[in-house]
Amino acid sequence: MDYASLWGDVHRAAFEQGYLDAGGVRTRYIRAGDRSAPKLVFLHGTGGHAEAFLRNLDAHAAHFDTVLIDYLGHGWTDKPDVAYEMPDYAAHLAATLDALGFASASICGESMGGWIAAWFAIHHPDRVERLVLNTMGGATMNSAVMQTVYDKTLAAVEEPETLTRPRLEWLMADPSVVTDDLVACRTRIYAQPGMKETMRRILCLQQEEPRRRNLMTPANMGLIKAPTLVIWTSKDPTASVETGREIASWIPGSEFAVMQNCGHWPQYEKPEEYNALSLGFLLGGRSEGAG
Repeated sequence: MDYASLWGDVHRAAFEQGYLDAGGVRTRYIRAGDRSAPKLVFLHGTGGHAEAFLRNLDAHAAHFDTVLIDYLGHGWTDKPDVAYEMPDYAAHLAATLDALGFASASICGESMGGWIAAWFAIHHPDRVERLVLNTMGGATMNSAVMQTVYDKTLAAVEEPETLTRPRLEWLMADPSVVTDDLVACRTRIYAQPGMKETMRRILCLQQEEPRRRNLMTPANMGLIKAPTLVIWTSKDPTASVETGREIASWIPGSEFAVMQNCGHWPQYEKPEEYNALSLGFLLGGRSEGAG
């Protein structure tokens, strides 16, 4: 395979990487788009980082002031000694929006990022314009999946040079889309001092008791007021299409779309298709393929 750089996906728009103070937490972001445009924030998944959405930055920045963040404890953002449960992530997201000067924004979250986005929309409804929940986590109690996420993520942090690639490949329907550049990026993040201890705290949500008290349910997701698109995939390793459709049914008026032959990162495996779905919804229309 020819060498593929992460940065080859962000050549259409000016962008910046920076750090901001979000309630005392030094928080990394990547930002592109007109500062006067509507606001949009992307949230990655468990153990992830902003690069999960680099293939979507240019397309969304054509319409939105678009920010990819490393949220609490993840990527190059600070890793404070906190519980790493939904209230902690939501507080950090609120502080990040404050630091950006965003009174409100649309939020797109993948996996645990979708969990955080949904939780935030429930507790801060005035700050969320629209939601895109992409193969979201936190709405099931599948012990086998929870154990797999726990084991693969912790193993990658403990042996980043050899086990980061298998952790990333598990996310994909086509493992060959995992490039050397993506592996190198995450390997360096996982090799940071203190990352092992932080990841053990982060992975509390893959354990039964903490997960249950943070769980998304028909009752709490029924409180979401923001227009919502739920995106699922035909080959997601964490939950079936039927489960995704059920989760979408809990949100009043939500739309549901399935991307074929993608795993847990459809925004990375098929960015053009994902961007069309996402933008169709975020710009106020009905996404093609949604039902």
